[in-house]
Amino acid sequence: MMVPRPHPRGYPGNLGLLFAAHANSDRAAIIDLRDAARPRPASFRELDAGCNAVARGLSRAGLAPGDRVGILSLNRIEFVMTVLGAMRAGVVPVPVNVKLPPEGVAYILKDAGTRIVFADGASLRLAPAGTRAVDFDSDFGDFLDPGPFDAFEPGPESVAVQPYTSGSTGRPKGVLLSHFGQNWSRLILAHTRGTTQEDVILVAAPLYHKNALNAIKQGLTAGATLPLLPQFDVARYIEAIGRYRCTVISGVPTMMAMLLTRRDLLAKIDTGSVTTVMMGSAPSSPAFIADVKASFPNAEPLVVYGVTEGGPVPLGPDLSGRPRPAGSIGVPYPGTGARLVGGPSPDEGELALRNPGNMLGYHNLPEESAKRLREGWYYTGDICRRDADGFYWFVGRTDDMFVSGGENIFPGEVEAMLQRHPAVHQALVMPFDHELKGQVPYAFVVPRNGVAVSEDEIKQFALANAPAYQHPRRVFLLDQFPLAGTNKVDRERLRQMAAAAK
Repeated sequence: MMVPRPHPRGYPGNLGLLFAAHANSDRAAIIDLRDAARPRPASFRELDAGCNAVARGLSRAGLAPGDRVGILSLNRIEFVMTVLGAMRAGVVPVPVNVKLPPEGVAYILKDAGTRIVFADGASLRLAPAGTRAVDFDSDFGDFLDPGPFDAFEPGPESVAVQPYTSGSTGRPKGVLLSHFGQNWSRLILAHTRGTTQEDVILVAAPLYHKNALNAIKQGLTAGATLPLLPQFDVARYIEAIGRYRCTVISGVPTMMAMLLTRRDLLAKIDTGSVTTVMMGSAPSSPAFIADVKASFPNAEPLVVYGVTEGGPVPLGPDLSGRPRPAGSIGVPYPGTGARLVGGPSPDEGELALRNPGNMLGYHNLPEESAKRLREGWYYTGDICRRDADGFYWFVGRTDDMFVSGGENIFPGEVEAMLQRHPAVHQALVMPFDHELKGQVPYAFVVPRNGVAVSEDEIKQFALANAPAYQHPRRVFLLDQFPLAGTNKVDRERLRQMAAAAK
């Protein structure tokens, strides 16, 4: 498969023009599914005009290249127009997690120095009092300034978008991603995955997260059609797969796991249109991948490794056609250097990445930037191993590792072991304080549909299949995991659940 050759200065051009090759097409680009009864399609031509109108509106409002605008909204077409339109004007969009508390939103908006906040009516309450705001539900049309627009010409260091990390280890950090780097990223995604204008890519992950932004970049670059749900809802997601004959579905594994529990709804649609199931942001067990394949028989399940600061998708399938072992996160994509450092061997350690999509740095955090970016390499904090065939495997986060009675424990290793139990659909392991050991593992387990299993059975399986120090001291059986704002597991709610059970 042909992969675009690097431009001598990178991948130039304004990222907001990513669908320029299709801008005059009347085919559907986005199908806004906020109103289930009245889907709202927008053609590439209409989307292009809307992006230009946003860019002109920002210029009319006095914003200049380098200024920031916040976006506080569930998924909708206006969100996409604002992200791409801001880029065209050289203005930097800052998408914000709408599930954060008001103080979290206020911190991000202040840290980024946003001049205007675009929001849907329900999320506008999260913005601090006195914020200059444009409401998607009322005055967005008045803000627009229709007409042609000559897009800002970025340089190699021009920032295209400033997403914020989840802040799991402290305050959220603004990630500075360049036009050049993200142009490399979108071309890699579209070309290596063979995306075409015949594809229909369903998007339900939040647009403030890399998973959804990657799907938008990949799909619009190739001229595909993207049905866009306001947020993830199992019933609506499954209905959209059938109605729009989706070829690509994507999300984090927790979303897919919830999908598989509704076999009654899946049985009502034809899942044969789906050729790719993309899952990122968390590991997936071989048994889980087999379950995905059973529900989507014509699909290739792709477990992708993504990190906002480093690509954001630097690894994937081997383009030479070698089959990827189940559970592997793949091999480096063309243009990506990868190495494992600080481990017991050259084939195990912290994953460091170098590619054009690496972040420029963290906003207003020079010391943290210097810690993570060294001589062009981004140090991910993810512990991985590499097998003899060059395939990479995720082991765990350096931040997640904890010590129990003097033994290092990576939760991911324990989860992978538990998920080999035939009754386990999903498993998540977290450390909890212990008087003698310091910390010990607790496990939260979602059993397979219709399969009975007990806490003691899970413990005995762990003792029989792993070192004794790894066995979970408590096992909580759940119907499904609670989800946080990025559709990842809400770990704080699990901690509260465990505390209440003592």
